[in-house]
Amino acid sequence: MTQAAPTRIALCCSHVEGATWEAQLRSALPDTAISTWPKADPEARCAIVWSPTQAFLDAHPALEVIFNMGAGVDALLRLQLPPQARIVRIEDGGMAVQMADYVCHAVLRHFREFDVYAGSAAAGQWAPRKPRFRQDFPVGVMGLGALGRRVAESVAAFDFPVLGWSQSPKQIEGVTCLHGADQFDRFLQGTRILVNMLPLTPDTQDIMRRDTLSRLLPGAYVINVARGAHLVEDDLLALLDSGHIAGATLDVTREEPLPAGHPFWQRREIALTPHIAAQTVVQEAIAQIAAKVQAGFDRADLPGAVDPSRGY
Repeated sequence: MTQAAPTRIALCCSHVEGATWEAQLRSALPDTAISTWPKADPEARCAIVWSPTQAFLDAHPALEVIFNMGAGVDALLRLQLPPQARIVRIEDGGMAVQMADYVCHAVLRHFREFDVYAGSAAAGQWAPRKPRFRQDFPVGVMGLGALGRRVAESVAAFDFPVLGWSQSPKQIEGVTCLHGADQFDRFLQGTRILVNMLPLTPDTQDIMRRDTLSRLLPGAYVINVARGAHLVEDDLLALLDSGHIAGATLDVTREEPLPAGHPFWQRREIALTPHIAAQTVVQEAIAQIAAKVQAGFDRADLPGAVDPSRGY
């Protein structure tokens, strides 16, 4: 009996955990033939990638499926893919719980004024503040995919009023779910703490700009854990100066790393982190990818498949 040829996989992984990905993939998929870029396998039908170059894609014209190591696929969609290739994203990979604890920390830090207390302590001041009320700080979560849903549910567990907004209808217990362009104003006007969880698409780029952020409740707070290109940075600074926005927690910026002279570094109202809100857990992501490869990555209903027309 002729033995079936092994599935050929091309791996492109330039970040610091590249060696870990390669070793664990070989262990999880022992019956596959894995080539690691810059070594090319023009016959590979499957690729597993993080920040691939156009040269990598051009060297692999037979690709039918491209597994992205993270949740966001906007950078990949900007490249010229083989016409038959589908993109499949990590659906969680251990990121949902990380995103939820990051956002909850940012919400509570602002609501409980822990940043103010830290400043008082640094100045040697014992300065209690009056309590604030949760009903005065409704949290609005833009984007209710797997990560956004987990964030909305987690914030609601702290008894905040939570609104969610997405392109299509969703139902989440404890969350007032709105959808579509017709309900976007209602969402903004009912939100004091805005959390951005949207995928980056042509429709969502610059969605947090002066006219949309101005519709938030006065003294609003912005948390961006999606992509820097969602936010018009000069508009945020102007609204901070006007007092309409009280502050922001930004895990992402338009230019990363954020340049040393950028105005954000000088603003005490802005808390910055270096794009670490949710990082892929290698073991969980590899288990997910391996299961899909073993089940047959050419199936029509492959979970996590991206619709290029929607960008997610």
